[in-house]
Amino acid sequence: SGLHQVKQIQGREANIMQIKSKQRVANHGEVFTSEREVNSMLDLVKQETERIDSRFLEPACGDGNFLSEILNRKLAIVKSRYGKRRKECDKYSLVAITSIYGIELLNDNTEGCRERLFDIYIDWYSAVSKEPENEQLFKCVKYVLSKNIIHGNALTLKTAGQNEKPIIFFEWSFIQNMVKRRCFAFDDLLKNNAIKETPLSSDLGDDVFLPKTIEEFPLVHYLELTDNV
Repeated sequence: SGLHQVKQIQGREANIMQIKSKQRVANHGEVFTSEREVNSMLDLVKQETERIDSRFLEPACGDGNFLSEILNRKLAIVKSRYGKRRKECDKYSLVAITSIYGIELLNDNTEGCRERLFDIYIDWYSAVSKEPENEQLFKCVKYVLSKNIIHGNALTLKTAGQNEKPIIFFEWSFIQNMVKRRCFAFDDLLKNNAIKETPLSSDLGDDVFLPKTIEEFPLVHYLELTDNV
C-alpha cells in the first residue's frame, strides 16, 4: 500500500541519516545511534540522567547524540528546581556541563559535539532566563566543553593527531560557589586498583579505588574558571 511505501522510505531515510558517508564507515566504523535508541538506552539509567552532577563518559561520542540528550535531561532538572533563582540556575547549569565527558577519534565530530552541546545550552538559557545574557558564564561553558570533549582514541587512551599524549580528564568539584579542579590520566582511571592499605567499599559493597591526581588547581569562583588559564 501507499502507506507502507511511505514508511519504507522514511525508514531508509532514517538509516541514511545515521551515517555521514560509506567511506567514513569503512575507514572508521562510524555509525550514529538514532534518537529512539539513544532514549531507550538512557531510560535504563534514567535516575542518573536526572542527577545534575552524575558524571557520564561516552568513549566514542561522535557529534554528541548521547551527550546532547543527557544534557537536555539534566538542564530540564535544573530548570524545574532552580529556574526562578537566577544565580543558582546559572551555577547548576554549569554543574551539568562539567558532568558530561566524551572522547572522539575524528576531529570534525569533536568540534561538532562541542558546538552542538554549546548550542543546546544557549537555547536552553535563552528560554529559561529573562535577564541579559551572562557572557562570562557562556565563556566558562565553552572552556569546560573544550576540556571535557576530547579529540582522542579511547582504545589507545591517547589524544588523536600528530602529537599523541595520554588522555587527561578534569574533575570539577563544586564547593558552594567555588570550584576545585583536579586532573587525572584516563589510563589510571581504568586500572581500578582497589585501595590495599585501608580497604574501603561503596554502598553496594564494591571495592573503592583512588586514582592518582596529576595536577590540582586552587579554588576559584565558578565564573572565574577561564581566568589565568
